[in-house]
Amino acid sequence: MERLIERGLFASRWMMAPMYLGLAVALVILVWIFLMELWRFVLIVPVMTVNDAILGVLALIDLSLAANLLLIVIFSGYENFVSRMDLMDHKDRPEWQGDVDFSALKLKLVASIVAISGIYLLKVFMDVGKYPADQIRWMVVIHLVFVISGVLLAAMDWIANHAKSLKYRKAAPS
Repeated sequence: MERLIERGLFASRWMMAPMYLGLAVALVILVWIFLMELWRFVLIVPVMTVNDAILGVLALIDLSLAANLLLIVIFSGYENFVSRMDLMDHKDRPEWQGDVDFSALKLKLVASIVAISGIYLLKVFMDVGKYPADQIRWMVVIHLVFVISGVLLAAMDWIANHAKSLKYRKAAPS
């Protein structure tokens, strides 16, 4: 009975596969939005100001960072929680694929969120007259919360890894 339960629980990991497929559909949506944004950007080139150019480029960077984040979640999540991808000999396989564990995935997610938040904040600063001071203040506070969370998460991972290495050093015979 125990073996049957364990096999059933282990097989339940496949329930995550539709979620990763759904994230792949979300990636297609991001590509569509990116192309629409690029098209809008191209159309205003003849009358573009420097601020328009910077804001347009920042919007495209923002979308590409979000897409990168999505790919990291899809690849790492699938490999960590569902099944290994049998692509070791594929010439285009990213080097990091298969090496990103859950801890590294969390750090990459937080770093991407901080970058996206920073770019959004930069876009707001480029057009600061459009936003009330209170809203800008909250955006800065939220960005700082993301930054501090990232630093604390990295510190916790460093402490955990440091504690593991000390544990293994003490356990090894001298």
